[in-house]
Amino acid sequence: MHFLYFDPGLGAMIIQAVVAAVAGVIIFSKNLMYKIKLFLGITKPQEDDLFDDINIEDSDIENKKSSDD
Repeated sequence: MHFLYFDPGLGAMIIQAVVAAVAGVIIFSKNLMYKIKLFLGITKPQEDDLFDDINIEDSDIENKKSSDD
């Protein structure tokens, strides 16, 4: 009869792999469900307004260039 030895490093690695697999499945399924709902027309597409907060005018850029020279 052979007994297997699991050291703490191997146990931690197994737990980390299980947690990563569960997180990957959750993220993948969430994205997949969003695409299915979007295809069926249940949800509206989200617009990413990342740059709406920044208000830079062309005159500000020109003033910056002229002050650097």
